Amino acid sequence: MTPWIRAYDDDSDTWSYLELDANGWALRQVDLQGPQRRPVAAARLTEAIEARDHADLAAMTAYERKYGVLAEGSLHRWQEADGTAEITQHEFESTWAAAREALDVNRTEETS
Repeated sequence: MTPWIRAYDDDSDTWSYLELDANGWALRQVDLQGPQRRPVAAARLTEAIEARDHADLAAMTAYERKYGVLAEGSLHRWQEADGTAEITQHEFESTWAAAREALDVNRTEETS
């Protein structure tokens, strides 16, 4: 079963929404920062691996600049972390879609 979770980091004022695999590794991650919850990341593991394995360093850097990076390490004990809660797939998917759209628009405007 795929868990979807939301965690808050008070130090950076960031909400992280994560889709985890069975071992607790992030498959997709969205980071929303500040009071406006501005999307700063919406990364997917398969895309990051594709850029790393089939492109070059410039492509990987461009991917990370556009979509951010995933949490490193297993989050299999996420239930024990303060400020972390399970969310529905629908909540994750709607957050993911909105963040990807915003990052795509923002990065297109920056290069225009």
